[in-house]
Amino acid sequence: MLNLTKNNIEKELKGKIIIDFWADWCYPCKEMSPLFEEISKEIKGLKFAKIDVDEEPEIASRFGVMSIPTFLLLKDGKEVKRFVGVMAKSSLKEKIKESI
Repeated sequence: MLNLTKNNIEKELKGKIIIDFWADWCYPCKEMSPLFEEISKEIKGLKFAKIDVDEEPEIASRFGVMSIPTFLLLKDGKEVKRFVGVMAKSSLKEKIKESI
């Protein structure tokens, strides 16, 4: 699992990547985090990353993240799909697979 910051994001945006925008105080984010981690081990050919919106507010703003958790699927830095909020692991996994 990658931890993205302003120092490494440009390098990591090449190819397909899904980013979990989250914050430590966000209960729904904490609920989704272990599910996102599990899915990252089940889907190959896709980078999985996390961005703490409190530590990297410029990145959250750049991608128009207004609420968390937000899962953003990108291809070569361009948004392909966005999923917001809490959902079952099976739902998130299926949405990711449909979008890649």
